[in-house]
Amino acid sequence: MKITLPKIGNLCGVLAPVLWAAAIIYGGSLRPEYSHYSQYISELGERGSSTEFIMRYGAFVPTGLMHIAFAAFLSTAFKDSPVAKFAALLIAVNGIARIGAGTFPCEVGCSLPRLMLSQKLHSLSAGVGFFALIGASLLWGILIRRYHSLRGLSAYSIVSGCLALVFLALMSWSAELRMGTGLYERLSTGLLSLWMFVFAARLWWLKAYSVSPGLY
Repeated sequence: MKITLPKIGNLCGVLAPVLWAAAIIYGGSLRPEYSHYSQYISELGERGSSTEFIMRYGAFVPTGLMHIAFAAFLSTAFKDSPVAKFAALLIAVNGIARIGAGTFPCEVGCSLPRLMLSQKLHSLSAGVGFFALIGASLLWGILIRRYHSLRGLSAYSIVSGCLALVFLALMSWSAELRMGTGLYERLSTGLLSLWMFVFAARLWWLKAYSVSPGLY
């Protein structure tokens, strides 16, 4: 199979969720005191931590760039649809927000957003990223009903977005006591990451002919 820029963009959509999950698991394994149940993912990249570099430059920044590349691919693949271009833009916004979250680390504990500008920018980036990707999964769920070969992913995309929003709300609700906060965050980002992986993988194996003649 000839490798082209669109294919690279498509592949980025497949690999970004894998890299994201691997970095979280690996980073957590390096810190025995770290709790995936109660602590934020961002705490793996908090300022001064032993896993700061791994998470900032091995997870947040590279997956952000990969999301932007996947969004560019989608914008080209569905170039005849203005709605698809907007849905792709939301994925790109998530990518930019991830880069922002990696560029500006949170302080220890990631719980005092008013202390430092870096903390404020990290929290803002994280929030924008989550909502952008949730919006993307919902919008793509509606949009792909038009395409016979992708129609089966419609309900899955919408349900993934809705559940991710619910778990994000639970994460916020539990933040003060840190009761399951990390778990809720992982469920939210996990659902969205799995959705992107499934969507990108489906487009890859379709070879695009049934979606758009100009996809590749």
